[in-house]
Amino acid sequence: MSFFEEVYDVVKAIPKGKVATYGQIARLLNAPHSSRAVGYALHVNPQPGVIPCHRVVNRFGGLAPAFAFGGREVQAELLAKEGVKCDDNFTVDLAKYQWDEK
Repeated sequence: MSFFEEVYDVVKAIPKGKVATYGQIARLLNAPHSSRAVGYALHVNPQPGVIPCHRVVNRFGGLAPAFAFGGREVQAELLAKEGVKCDDNFTVDLAKYQWDEK
């Protein structure tokens, strides 16, 4: 299985109403220095409706400024439909919404 396929499997496991960070996903894949590679994998997501890349945010809870499927406004809308609220700076409260994968 390729690294990208592993990323997609982890992202599919993030439940609705939760988010994960790029670094969190990289750590789960035992590749802690690969958060940028995780981001690239999500940018070229081959199945946008199946692989919920909108549930992935940066280490501060910030949405992607160049979200691959319409910008951070679209990412915020997708998250809001799942009950995840963003502030005016397009940031998610990680203390409230971060996925505890354990």
